Amino acid sequence: MKTLPYRAVTSSGHVIDCNLELHPETVSAEAVGRLVSTVLNALDSRIEGQEKLANGDVLQALAMALALRAEMLPAPRAMKEQLARDVVERALASVARASHGRTSVGRA
Repeated sequence: MKTLPYRAVTSSGHVIDCNLELHPETVSAEAVGRLVSTVLNALDSRIEGQEKLANGDVLQALAMALALRAEMLPAPRAMKEQLARDVVERALASVARASHGRTSVGRA
């Protein structure tokens, strides 16, 4: 099983360390890691300062983006849907095994 070691740090200093399980057909773990960071950073910059943006709304937007991205694949519907489910299940299982901690954050 190939994994991607990853550390996520929230703006409040919550640290999530995990080994994200990669799909067996992953071509580049490094590219996946860069994309994860890009998505999380884009979300953080977009969400910061927004009033009343619910966590559920963020998850819903990500789910919709995943569904749309899967639909763009040149493959039969059943294959696209199974791939999307598989990668989400692997990611959820990976973060369920993550370690959690805190770090100091702030602006100097």
